[in-house]
Amino acid sequence: GWKVSMKSGSLSYILPYNRLPVQLMSQVRVYTSNGQKKDLGSEDTNGSAHGETLHKVEAGRQDTTNAGQKQSSPKQPIQVKVKAVLKKREYGPKYTQNNFITGVRAINEFCLKSSDLDQLRKIKRRSPHDDTETFTVYLRSDVEAKSLEVWGSPEALARERKRRKEAEIKYRENLFRNQRLLWEYKEFFGNTKPRSSTASMFFKGPGKVVMVAICINGLNFFFKLLAWVYTGSASMFSEAIHSLADTCNQALLALGISQSARTPDPSHPYGFTNMRYIASLISGVGIFMMGAGLSWYHGIMGLLHPHPVESLLWAYCILAGSLVSEGATLLVAINEIRRSARAKGLSFYQYAVVQSRDPSTNVVLLEDAAAVLSVAVAATCMGLTSLTGNPYYDSVGSLGVGTLLGTVSAFLIYTNTEALLGRSIEPEQLQRLTELLESDPVVRAIHDVKATDMGMSKVRFKAEVDFDGRVVTRSYLEKQDIEQLLQEIQQVKTLEELEAFMLKHGENIVDTLGAEVDRLEKDLKQRNPDVRHVDLEIL
Repeated sequence: GWKVSMKSGSLSYILPYNRLPVQLMSQVRVYTSNGQKKDLGSEDTNGSAHGETLHKVEAGRQDTTNAGQKQSSPKQPIQVKVKAVLKKREYGPKYTQNNFITGVRAINEFCLKSSDLDQLRKIKRRSPHDDTETFTVYLRSDVEAKSLEVWGSPEALARERKRRKEAEIKYRENLFRNQRLLWEYKEFFGNTKPRSSTASMFFKGPGKVVMVAICINGLNFFFKLLAWVYTGSASMFSEAIHSLADTCNQALLALGISQSARTPDPSHPYGFTNMRYIASLISGVGIFMMGAGLSWYHGIMGLLHPHPVESLLWAYCILAGSLVSEGATLLVAINEIRRSARAKGLSFYQYAVVQSRDPSTNVVLLEDAAAVLSVAVAATCMGLTSLTGNPYYDSVGSLGVGTLLGTVSAFLIYTNTEALLGRSIEPEQLQRLTELLESDPVVRAIHDVKATDMGMSKVRFKAEVDFDGRVVTRSYLEKQDIEQLLQEIQQVKTLEELEAFMLKHGENIVDTLGAEVDRLEKDLKQRNPDVRHVDLEIL
């Protein structure tokens, strides 16, 4: 039975009832960062008196219960190890004294000038950007002190911040007016800038395919419209509507291509590459609403209210010309997709259908393929109508063209929606990225791997990485003078010196870990050009 409780200082012991009296060594030393130590549980008046009382009670109980029995073992004291503990430093809920900030942030947030920063301490740190190795930062506490020195008080600084914020809001409200003013003074400044990259995009690649398709489909719409007015054929009306829908949709694709070339801004840090998928999605909806919908409507009306069809000679001629022009545009789109697929090492089917790498070219490809097939359907139904004199065949042709357009639009809507939702990359490519990380000696394991296709051959890679601390530390030691480091260790005699030694090299090891993360990210981007954004989180 654990019945007797003994206390000494700040420690409490519960001893069994049938044990012999023991000696308690209960002295604990607490070390602070300044080398001072405290003795807790030392011999004080209250502790000793309490111990004597408990000792007498224990001795009385031993005489009553164990009378006549001999002690079988000598008294052995219980030893308590002394543990040196560094006093924990309390930082509070908000601690920013050791924060570094850049010069731009110091100027914007603390309302300083560049000349004010010249008087502050400059610290070189590892740069987060790929184009520079180091950059200059400032200690936040120094910047805050300088801002109070310049503005006199926190209230004055707050008023200046409020004034600048109001000026920024006013500038944004007048941004459209400012752009108009710049446009009006364009002739005064002179047109000295080179041709923009946006305009050059329409002379090669997907932009060239889209522009060719716009021109050809626009001409096809004009001539098909004339043929429908002359003949009154429902199939020719469907073809005219089809060409108009293709022209409008490809104009949307051109807009998406130009918008996707915009440079990233603070509101869109990953750029505007998804604008191509958005334009393709709207194009698919437009084909369904404008092309398939009107074709179905005209075909149904032709079945309900049939009327004789006039001479179809001109319609056949225009359909033949449309077949040639649509076929030429289709060949341009096929050649562009083959070239791009060959550059990526993919098959035509994988590039165009499975992965849908280039939405603009895919839309042109599908629209022109549907146009060629719809021309064949329309010509067949019109031929049956001219042979039999039955206008129902012509209406059925209109329904067939509408069904074909509906199928194409459904496929475009599905593929572009999947791309906008952020689908994962192919498992083989993800496996290569994973193996590249795991083969590095500094990595123990990786978890929670996510690789998202952002569109237009841009991949964002994210993973939780378990780093090997020993390898990181060895990498740091390989860059140090070991003999000098050994001398520093031998000179450590007090707690203050030990703390300073550990803080110095601990910060350097953390910097080494950051450099290893940068190296891994750089290797991923170099070996996989599609990977544009890498987020490696330390586990």
